[in-house]
Amino acid sequence: MADEFIKGLGIFTAGGLAWMVLASWYRTPSFESTQQLVAPLTTDPASADLFNLVGIVLLDVLLWFTVLGAFAFWVVIPAARQASDALEERESAG
Repeated sequence: MADEFIKGLGIFTAGGLAWMVLASWYRTPSFESTQQLVAPLTTDPASADLFNLVGIVLLDVLLWFTVLGAFAFWVVIPAARQASDALEERESAG
């Protein structure tokens, strides 16, 4: 169980840090703003160049990778292992 926790923590930390870096580039209108990291995009995707489009796409990809990756390693995999152990125990008992 400890290896799943550390894998989930690694995904959460690395993905969250990368998301914060990209969000600070693309979602911070000014440093005096109270809406840093959560403001609407400051770059218009319709007129953005390739580098900015990749950054904008990665912004969403990293957010979902962070949330779903940590959820998978902290909830789904341990629950599946416990269910598998319970099923195996039930089959051996009966």
